[in-house]
Amino acid sequence: MNEPQPSPAKEAQPAGPAGAPSWTKLINIMIAQASFIAALMFYLGVTYTDAYYGYYHLSPFDLGFGFAEFALQSLNLLTFPVLVAVVVLLIAVALNARGSRRVLPDVVARCHLVVVAAGLLLLILWWQWQLLPQYRWAGPLLIGVGLLLGVVPRDDVAPSRGLWDTAVSIFAAGVFLFWAVTLVAGQLGDQHARNDGRHTNRRTALVVYSARRLALFNPALGVGSEDLGNAVHLRYRYTGLRLITARGGRYYALPIKWQARTDPVYILRESDNVRFEFMPGVK
Repeated sequence: MNEPQPSPAKEAQPAGPAGAPSWTKLINIMIAQASFIAALMFYLGVTYTDAYYGYYHLSPFDLGFGFAEFALQSLNLLTFPVLVAVVVLLIAVALNARGSRRVLPDVVARCHLVVVAAGLLLLILWWQWQLLPQYRWAGPLLIGVGLLLGVVPRDDVAPSRGLWDTAVSIFAAGVFLFWAVTLVAGQLGDQHARNDGRHTNRRTALVVYSARRLALFNPALGVGSEDLGNAVHLRYRYTGLRLITARGGRYYALPIKWQARTDPVYILRESDNVRFEFMPGVK
């Protein structure tokens, strides 16, 4: 009777793609995250730039801004309060990762309805009576934070929400947080434009030389004119202008005593009969 022969030991198979880190998946995740961040920066940059130049009766789309320029404009949102909020958020995430996840939720998550109600109250105060306009972003922010706190697991409450309810709450929180960020971007753009408009003398001074008279002379707005004589080709010299921006061969300028509600913005183009000089503004 033949005894069964032991089967030969199987050689260890090298770890396949399932056992080894997939560089393709990692690269795809990084590309997706980078695309989302770039799209968010573009959107916030458009919102900020539209509010900033809208104060000067200009549109950034007419100025010819591109994707990269809009994205870079979003960096104006990195103010000190925003950086402090980001640092606090990173500290909270670090504490959550180190095992302190039960401390914050049990103390704060119970009050998520109070946070949502407070945000709704601020939203009504701003929407109906235009109260606290400088903090109109606080309402959507509190509602979004309250909705997120409502889906955080707690020790004293058994999880009863289904996946659908949790997904809806997270989606709604994202919408309100996105709304809050949009309001912040628009408010900062308008605020920065107003600050620059109040200090026009600090902007780059634009001196215009022209072979013909231009409809720029306006002593009431601080724009002066000087005739240099027949011996000079560009005989008319205009001062008292401040540069807003230069785009596509066009120079957008305003008078030094410019007022947003009543005064115009000048659009000038350089040619053989018009020349510009840039001077430092008075500080």
